[in-house]
Amino acid sequence: MRFNNFQLNLDNLRPWLIFLVVIWLLGSLGLGWLVNSLLIIVGLFLVTPIIGFVAFRWWLQRSLVTDKCPVCGFESTGLNNSQLQCPNCGEQLLVQNGKFRRFTPDDTIDITAIEVPPKSRED
Repeated sequence: MRFNNFQLNLDNLRPWLIFLVVIWLLGSLGLGWLVNSLLIIVGLFLVTPIIGFVAFRWWLQRSLVTDKCPVCGFESTGLNNSQLQCPNCGEQLLVQNGKFRRFTPDDTIDITAIEVPPKSRED
């Protein structure tokens, strides 16, 4: 019974043993440069996604802006130097310098209305 278990373990190791024998043969024939280049390519395939993920997170932290809508005060998130629509009120917003501002055409005057309480004659 133990012999069968040992045989099963060798079946699992067979591809790795073949790989190591091929690398050893290539190295002994003077093709070490081929082995080195293959190892470099495999290393690049392993390291490139990690570097890409770290770079993407760095870019996202610098570009992601969370602010309140200047019209309704709803807090949302957008990318810096882009346009978005407020999910609450539907107002077109422009994200610039880490702040949201209303997107208005040129030559538009943006005013803020205030409520003036009415006065009675007796005042």
